[in-house]
Amino acid sequence: MNPEVAATDVVVENAPLRKPSSVVVCRAKQCAPANASMSREYVYNSLFHLLDNNNHKTALICEADPLSHICTENYVSMPLKVGVVNGQMYIDSVKITDVGLSKGNTRINLVLNYNISHNGQTPDCIPSKTLTYVKSVDSVVWEDAGFNCKMTTIGQTTIKTLFSIDYIDLDYGFIGGYYSIGASGPAFGGGTGYMLIRLPNDAYPLNPVLQSRTKTKAQNRAQPILDAMTPDIQSNKGINNDVQVFPVSK
Repeated sequence: MNPEVAATDVVVENAPLRKPSSVVVCRAKQCAPANASMSREYVYNSLFHLLDNNNHKTALICEADPLSHICTENYVSMPLKVGVVNGQMYIDSVKITDVGLSKGNTRINLVLNYNISHNGQTPDCIPSKTLTYVKSVDSVVWEDAGFNCKMTTIGQTTIKTLFSIDYIDLDYGFIGGYYSIGASGPAFGGGTGYMLIRLPNDAYPLNPVLQSRTKTKAQNRAQPILDAMTPDIQSNKGINNDVQVFPVSK
């Protein structure tokens, strides 16, 4: 087949994904289908904690085996035609810039910066505004509306991602699923496969420490007033000396 003819047939839209039969969640070193013992709210809350614990962190991306969840490459790649040049587009990491909640507890708002390269070049890309939908224990989808990359000297290339999650490991910080990534514009192409995201932190602790270890200025000003209102137990100041504080002898 003529490679020039084949290049013009590169798919520019996201190809249909394989829908997972169930979403597997690993916790306390045990993995099980979420539909067997978990609610949608538990999956949503756990996934949010995992992503929030990795906010402002860079996660590694790799092509992986969907059964063993072992990386087969240190990146995901897909055919791409830039102008008249055939090549490959690579994504090997993503930085989570922001994690936010939405009303209704059905989706998680993310701002992501993908590390993209093609033909030995690294284009400038704007952040991707991504939504993670937890529709049910069997349907967790990560998608964006498209983000632009400057891959050529003329025009912008729009890249669109879709990620159907079927594996969440809360113990080791892994998220796996089937992906579809498409590019449209001066550079166009796309591909599908199974991807594993390796986050640097796990999902724990689920309950962060909320109390500040340092006192604020207002607390420092209020402390003398509180001390004056608090009886001095050691010197029995402000109480009847005929009454023993503790312990009471028999």
